[in-house]
Amino acid sequence: MKIARIETFLVPPRWLFVRVETDAGVVGWGEATCEGRSETVRTAVDQLAELLIGQDPLRIEDHWQVMTKGSFYRGGPILGSAVAGLDQALWDIAGRHFGAPVHQLLGGPVRERIRVYGWVGGDEPDEVAEAIAAQVEAGLTAVKMNASGRMSANGSAAELDGVVRRVAAAREVLGPERDVAVDFHGRFTLATARRAASLLADLHPFFLEEPVVPENSHLIGRIAESTAIPIATGERLYSRQEFLPVLQAGIAVAQPDLSHAGGITEVRKIAALAETFDVQLAPHCPLGPIALAACLQVGFATPNHLIQEQSIGIHYNRGADVLDYVVDTRPLAFVDGSIERLTGPGLGIEVDEAAVRDADRRGHAWRGPIWRHDDGSFAEW
Repeated sequence: MKIARIETFLVPPRWLFVRVETDAGVVGWGEATCEGRSETVRTAVDQLAELLIGQDPLRIEDHWQVMTKGSFYRGGPILGSAVAGLDQALWDIAGRHFGAPVHQLLGGPVRERIRVYGWVGGDEPDEVAEAIAAQVEAGLTAVKMNASGRMSANGSAAELDGVVRRVAAAREVLGPERDVAVDFHGRFTLATARRAASLLADLHPFFLEEPVVPENSHLIGRIAESTAIPIATGERLYSRQEFLPVLQAGIAVAQPDLSHAGGITEVRKIAALAETFDVQLAPHCPLGPIALAACLQVGFATPNHLIQEQSIGIHYNRGADVLDYVVDTRPLAFVDGSIERLTGPGLGIEVDEAAVRDADRRGHAWRGPIWRHDDGSFAEW
């Protein structure tokens, strides 16, 4: 069996799908989305395809090594996302070839269901309670929200009060039995993040995510040491080497993105490294159905997996949603706030190829917003 063709599909709302076809007729799908840069990743996938066409698709580890190290210049979100999409597709092919779900190839299941959470905004505080109520109605037992909208460099009393009011509103709807994770989204300085964490402690956040931008990961230990709230980070870290310093600094939750951090192959290794630091895995995934399925496959085979993000109904999904590109939505259904173990071969979902090809004709040009402070300077989104 040899790899015969590799295609990419830029589909709404903001995703990039990868299709790998073999000469034996086995097809695998991956997701190489890099939000706001997917067109660039598409070019990277085309370049990496030169390394794969004509090769045995089952040599996944060797392909990962060559794709990530075959050029003198390595790393980063563009290459990482391109590798991730292809890696997911190769694992999908392997599972279909052997007639088993990917998690079976990774050593077999360690759990029968994976708890999931939904994203509920938070940029606008008035929307929080209603959005959370809708997620609870959908059967979820955990949500994640932004701590704030635009945040000034030294967080004012009013801004910090707004952070507390948002999370308090969430806690009131959720009660003590359900969880709310709070995403600082890299919008806070170190000092402001520490102040906010102290004010939120009594509301018991599930975790505080990305309290500083990843460029300042060397500072994250100072936040971890100053609060009992679990600290999470990792959606903008792309390798074991980039995760090692934050693990050493004392984070509690690692959040690699399977569409950015080298796919299933690398995230499995990140999870194993995290386990040696008593750190839980909660993969980042505000993306499409293929990325979600890949995350779930890793989660079913990973002992230190905590919870899974998913984006069904997220506000980014304008023009299409996660379930629009799968033939059968039942494998991704919520059951008591969880998704039951996927039993189909490969990634465990069937991609609606006709819908994907049709959507690619429309394409997308999604971009993240550019925010500015009142004085006109750039503000972190």
